[in-house]
Amino acid sequence: MRSFDFTPYRRSTVGFDRLFDMLESNTRTNAGENYPPFNLERVAEDRYRITLAIAGFKRDEVEITAQQNLLVVSGRKAEQTDAQKSAVLHLGIANRSFERRFELADFIVVEAADLADGLLTIDLRREVPDAMKPRRVAIGNETPAAPVIANDTAQAA
Repeated sequence: MRSFDFTPYRRSTVGFDRLFDMLESNTRTNAGENYPPFNLERVAEDRYRITLAIAGFKRDEVEITAQQNLLVVSGRKAEQTDAQKSAVLHLGIANRSFERRFELADFIVVEAADLADGLLTIDLRREVPDAMKPRRVAIGNETPAAPVIANDTAQAA
């Protein structure tokens, strides 16, 4: 996989260091990681859905952890007994443990999760606090205060 040089962007932007670091580290660490497969959908302007194909996993074998700006989905299969192992003639469905990490943007919260028919669905929503939303600023009719001149006190003396 080709790497991308973010140096020109780092020189002309302020406060995006975390984004560039995340992009650079993801290209290095996720080169061969493709299990379990997943879909990422935009359901509405402020809603998203992640769907992971985790056939063979039960609800108690899957753990979803939501932290600030990070969603971790992990699955741990229970150990099979010798009798269960010997009964399988062909093992085509992957039953290995996994851990998937999703970097979340600011103000993205996990709304719900559901496991049905081998698909784990996680619904996300962008929840911008009222203080961060754009607001209209009223223009008043008051006259602005006179500017303070630093030499006023020196001239009066």
